[in-house]
Amino acid sequence: MITDQLIAVLSKERPSYAKNYDNYNHGDFVQYSGQLWDEKEMYAAIDTLVNGKWITSGEKVAQFQIHFSKRFGVKHAHMVNSGSSANLVMITALKKHMNWQDGDEVIVSPVGFPTTIAPLVQNNLKPVFIDIELETLNFDLNKLVEKITPKTKAIFVSPVLGNPPDMDILQDICTKHGILLIGDNCDSLGTNYNGKLITEYYYCWSTSFYPAHHISTGEGGMICCDDDNLINLVRSVSWWGRDCYCVGSNNMLECGTCGKRFDNWLPNYDGVIDHKYLFTTMGYNLKPLDLQGAIGLEQLKKFEYIDEKRREYKKTIQKFLEDNIKEIRVINPLPKADPSWFGVPIYCESQDVKEFLVQHFESNKIQTRNYFSGNILLHPGYKHLDNYKDYPNSNLALSNVFFLGCSPLYNEKVLAYIEDVCKKWNA
Repeated sequence: MITDQLIAVLSKERPSYAKNYDNYNHGDFVQYSGQLWDEKEMYAAIDTLVNGKWITSGEKVAQFQIHFSKRFGVKHAHMVNSGSSANLVMITALKKHMNWQDGDEVIVSPVGFPTTIAPLVQNNLKPVFIDIELETLNFDLNKLVEKITPKTKAIFVSPVLGNPPDMDILQDICTKHGILLIGDNCDSLGTNYNGKLITEYYYCWSTSFYPAHHISTGEGGMICCDDDNLINLVRSVSWWGRDCYCVGSNNMLECGTCGKRFDNWLPNYDGVIDHKYLFTTMGYNLKPLDLQGAIGLEQLKKFEYIDEKRREYKKTIQKFLEDNIKEIRVINPLPKADPSWFGVPIYCESQDVKEFLVQHFESNKIQTRNYFSGNILLHPGYKHLDNYKDYPNSNLALSNVFFLGCSPLYNEKVLAYIEDVCKKWNA
């Protein structure tokens, strides 16, 4: 009853976080993205908050993990409070699981979002950078092999706005050199390569449920893998470093999931302790709220629609751009790639064109975004990691690249306005 009353009040005026273009007027502001929520997400969240058994991660999160892993064909999925935390937890757990040492190397692109790189440094690993190639804006595979050394442990892939590099070549390189292929899949949920999900190529991978991403729980992220031991470490790292893996109602059982919750757990202590307070690694508290799991369950039901619209609107907006703006090139996928697009990446023929074009869209109330950091090595927090001048194509990602949205929230009215703004460029 309380849940129904709250929903009735909230539904009188649609919340600003649930952007709705149903009543869109030509020239209204167009966001580049935003979560596709309706009353079902609102109801699930409020019902779990008001009537649920847990505030923090509990049964709804556990259910979301199970359904998510089934939907994306992976054995294990563990939810945390953000996609950035997912990367941190994944790298921290991998280092321990694979017995990587301080100073071991992981190959990455210098272009993208910083939380692909920060967890490596935070774990005393060395990011080794590969310049990008300008056709797809992914790192240049022709330059990758020469950077592999005896200390190289993994290649960390972060596909550009959902658009992957040649995954077959990457897999062959990793197999030949005995290194791992891991994925920051925060922009790429649902992307395929050579007829299968790109996540099937990864030893483990992360994704994000931030409002701009494919599905959203407000904030949130997931780490996925098929390795039983790795997922136990992932869980421990994100749950304070404790050894216990009880979820939901099992937390309340005297025996716990393991069947011996109260036992002699400490090797140098001759006494009985609660397994919930055995800490086998140094960890963090990066747990989500249970209401986020409830939202995630509803979002999964919409995924096929979201995926379909992102693909469709990228093609539509790309045509508007190419028909009307001759000074740009829209990034296309490789022949075997089938991206679920996060945005429409645009390469401009010069820095001036990029800056004028961004101003053109923004002044016409169409939101744009940089291609994230551009070359991260130009930024104060990361400049000590390498010399940005050694990565000329990555520098062009800052000066010449931006993107528009292809949000599933758009409709024909929004698309018509985007087309009109494109036509104004040379008018």
